[in-house]
Amino acid sequence: MTVHHLNELLLVCSLVLLFAVAAVRISSRSGLPSLLLYLGIGIAIGQDGFGHVAFEDAELTQVIGYAALVVILAEGGLGTKWKEIRPALPSAVALSTIGVALSVGVTATAAHFLVGLEWRQALIIGAVVSSTDAAAVFSVLRRVPLPSRITGTLEAESGFNDAPVVILVVAFSTVGPVDDWYLLVGKIILELAIGAAIGLSVGWLGAYGLKHVALPASGLYPIAVMAIAVTAYAAGAMAHGSGFLAVYLASMILGNAKLPHAPATRGFADGLGWLAQIGMFVLLGLLVTPHELADDILPALVVGLVLTAVSRPLSVFLSLSPFRVGRREKLLMSWAGLRGAVPIILATIPMVTGIEGSERIFNIVFILVVVYTLIQGPTLPSLAKALRLGDSSEASDLGIESAPLERLRGHLLSVAVPRGSRMHGVEVAELRLPPGSAVTLVVRDGESFVPLPSTVLARGDELLVVATDPVRDAAEQRLRAVAKGGKLASWLGTDREHAG
Repeated sequence: MTVHHLNELLLVCSLVLLFAVAAVRISSRSGLPSLLLYLGIGIAIGQDGFGHVAFEDAELTQVIGYAALVVILAEGGLGTKWKEIRPALPSAVALSTIGVALSVGVTATAAHFLVGLEWRQALIIGAVVSSTDAAAVFSVLRRVPLPSRITGTLEAESGFNDAPVVILVVAFSTVGPVDDWYLLVGKIILELAIGAAIGLSVGWLGAYGLKHVALPASGLYPIAVMAIAVTAYAAGAMAHGSGFLAVYLASMILGNAKLPHAPATRGFADGLGWLAQIGMFVLLGLLVTPHELADDILPALVVGLVLTAVSRPLSVFLSLSPFRVGRREKLLMSWAGLRGAVPIILATIPMVTGIEGSERIFNIVFILVVVYTLIQGPTLPSLAKALRLGDSSEASDLGIESAPLERLRGHLLSVAVPRGSRMHGVEVAELRLPPGSAVTLVVRDGESFVPLPSTVLARGDELLVVATDPVRDAAEQRLRAVAKGGKLASWLGTDREHAG
């Protein structure tokens, strides 16, 4: 590649990125997951589109897809709130294990008997489409505030179910006889255990190190956090464990560790996540050949109908039967099983290994994801409202950014009072911050001033709070408690809630 070729490549890539960023606006207004627009961009510049770019490298697509998935899982883990996911952990584990097994079995059976696929091809499709996609789900649900038990379950499920699904797809795509079911189950348990152990260890060590080592520049914290997350994936994969589970767990620990400059880190990870999604979906759109899809439209619709109307509801209702989950919540979670990046990436695995009929598998999965995302995506918010599961009464949580003051043995907390916060109308003295911490500055309508104890806080205010090392966590806990319960937080029990 010459410098001229590099310049051309940079120009094309930058224009595609700008167009993809602008397409997010269309996505947010229409309720469609942005993945469809990115796939459309890839198809448009492909060999059947106006760009006429011929691209057939499934192995390169798989490698880039894996790398993008690592970044997406890291971003998802960093944004996962432990207090929301903790109550939903058992149900999410059940959905990502028992639910996946049920979904694979029912979908594969339908693909074999209704579509006429061989058992190996049917099992591959069943495994591929059994993984849900958090980015696709929450891109259409962000307009509807849902109870935390639902969002926690869906988010944890999408983070956990990638690991067993990848193991199943690789096993079914291996040339030669497929292992017996008990060997597959044992392999899945072992790989998940290794991945979980490495992810938790790397996450804890990384959080401990970043808390106790003050870096010279704030911009180094996001880089360090993402490097730790990628380390967890690589270490897990090289130890023959689940790297995807490792990166998700490590990122979740880092995201809940109250690290310095946490909001900036999440913003950096969010940007990388968008970049990974755009690049991955555009590449997947390039890989597909639209004129070859016609023969597989009907099989894809049949398999998708069984998956959406039978497999997903059956797996949700049966795997969640031991838990106290209402019928309405189960109905919403059944419909919220959106497929996105992961199934299409996993569909490249049999293409790389040379499984017979792998091109047809890829085409069926591609059509299924696109069609049923078009159906489910725009209707999810309406279904949530129809089931009366919108929860707009919950107060908004605070975004608190911490910068370590190493030489002064203290921390500077930056607090923005959001629109739904119950801190609105509370006097500074009523915050009752622990001794060793104080509100030193308030920024309101672009002007800053030193507050008095009687200063009343308002929505949109930005506070600077200085706290010494010993009371830093207690000060943040108290601020979050007031944001949830207002000046009566102590009597309402909000302090105790945040302490737990």
